[in-house]
Amino acid sequence: MSRAFAWPTQSCMTDISAPIVWVTGSTGQVGRAIMATAPATVRCVPLARPQFDLSTPDWVEALARRAPPNLILHAGAWTAVDRAESEPELAMATNVGGTTALAACAAACGARMILVSTDYVFSGDSSTPWKPDAAAAPRSVYGTSKWLAEQSMAALDPARACIVRTSWVYDAHGQNFVRTMLRLMSSLPQVRIVSDQFGTPTAAGSLAACLWQAARMETEGILHFADAGTASWYDFAVAIQDIALELRLLSHRCELVPIATRDYPTPAQRPAFSVLDRSRAWSELQLPAVHWRHALAGVLQQLAVNRSDS
Repeated sequence: MSRAFAWPTQSCMTDISAPIVWVTGSTGQVGRAIMATAPATVRCVPLARPQFDLSTPDWVEALARRAPPNLILHAGAWTAVDRAESEPELAMATNVGGTTALAACAAACGARMILVSTDYVFSGDSSTPWKPDAAAAPRSVYGTSKWLAEQSMAALDPARACIVRTSWVYDAHGQNFVRTMLRLMSSLPQVRIVSDQFGTPTAAGSLAACLWQAARMETEGILHFADAGTASWYDFAVAIQDIALELRLLSHRCELVPIATRDYPTPAQRPAFSVLDRSRAWSELQLPAVHWRHALAGVLQQLAVNRSDS
């Protein structure tokens, strides 16, 4: 029996027939943002480790019998980019195996599914923003695992699959570049930052809004979404420090030194240019093109509020 997602208009607080939305990775930064912005018209089922481990997705079938989904927002993933190089089997089991099991469940239930993917599916060998139909050529285990996850999902339900690729996600919670920079800037006199890799920082809240809108509009195919603008990691770090000083999240200025990728070798190769072409998402989903600096200021303001409340 089909459980196709149809957006309700009334609150579901007392409606047991309201659409059920599975949210994978619900304790991660994107999953938390999805849960925090969930409409009152749906019932969210939060799915996170250890009970709902994507690398061993034998729980999917049993859960589908108890709470069959109308929609799966698949934000959970193996995201430890460098560690994936030394643990490729686990990264693949999580990103490919977990996605395949969820996509099979969605197809069996007649549910919609939206997969959160990554700019790392591209090589980085470009000087113009990557369009959704550009050829993928990942250069890391992580990027490869996400590309294979995209393919497995599309193969199981090609007419209804929705993939949202994004980049450089951060939030006031979790492990991310913003929180790492704040920690280093507060404790070190100097921090060296890569300045020859370019992309777009994306606030988790911005991405969550995109995912809910894609669900609401029953969007299909591949979307690219990130906040507006372009930055290097060095540009991002400079903005973090400037805004954090204004908000008194930092008490003093740290010297930020731009360096080349070759001066900061990592196990996984990063794309040199991974700016995504977001025009389809902005136009079709009628989303505002919020500049990444504006979104960053909002997240840092939330961090300042959290600190004052603690």
